[in-house]
Amino acid sequence: ITVMNDGRNALPQPTGWDHAHLAVKAALAALPVAGSPAAELFAVIIAPPLARRRDAWLQSLADGLSALQEKVAGFNAESLADNEAFVSVTMQASRAALQTHQQEKLEALRNAVLNVAAGRAPDEDEQATFLGYIDALTPWHIRVLRFFQDPAGLAAGRGVRMDRTMAGSLSELFEQVFPDLLGRRDFYDQIARDLHTRGFINSSADVLHVMMTGSGLVAKRTTDTADRFLAFIGAPV
Repeated sequence: ITVMNDGRNALPQPTGWDHAHLAVKAALAALPVAGSPAAELFAVIIAPPLARRRDAWLQSLADGLSALQEKVAGFNAESLADNEAFVSVTMQASRAALQTHQQEKLEALRNAVLNVAAGRAPDEDEQATFLGYIDALTPWHIRVLRFFQDPAGLAAGRGVRMDRTMAGSLSELFEQVFPDLLGRRDFYDQIARDLHTRGFINSSADVLHVMMTGSGLVAKRTTDTADRFLAFIGAPV
C-alpha cells in the first residue's frame, strides 16, 4: 500500500476483476440476438457501480488497516498475508459488501474484518456465523439489538429523557428512540422475533408491550452471543 498526495492509502490497480469484467462482457456479446445489447447493458449500467463499490470497499479496508497500524501496539499489517483466517474472513465479507449499499452493514462488515486482523474476534466458526448474520440481517435488526443491549444508553444518545421512576412499555420507549418506527408495531415485532429466534435476546417479542417499572425498561436483554456479535461488528479502535 502506498500513500497518495491527499494522505489516503493508494490501492493497487485492479487486475483480476478487470479480466473477469471482460470475460463476462465477451460471454454476453456471444449470445445470439440479444448478445450485443446485453453486453452494453453490463458495460454501461452494471459494471461501473460494481467497480465503485469494490474500490470504496477496498479503500475502507486499507484505511482501517492503516489506522490499526498506527493505534494498536504490536500490530503488523504485513503479517496478515500469512493469516489464513484473515484472508477467509476478508473474502466472505467482501462478497457480502458488494451486494449491499447500506452503510451500516458495510461498516459492520468492515469492522468484522478489522477485528479479525487485530486478533479481537471469536473463534473461526463463530466468525463465519456472525458474518452470515450481517449479510442476512437488516440495519434495523442491528439497531434494535443495540437497543436491547443498552436501552438507557441508546435513549440518552437519542436525546430521550428517562428515569427509574417512570413506568410504561418498552414499545413506548422504543418509538421515542426510533421515531421512524412510530406506529409500525408489526414491523418491529417481527424484528424482535427474528432476534429471539437467533438467540440474541432472552425475551420474546411480547416483552415490548408489557407494562413495567423504570428499572425494567432499562434492563439489558441481550444474550452473551449477542454481546459477542455486537463486539465483533464494533469499531476495533
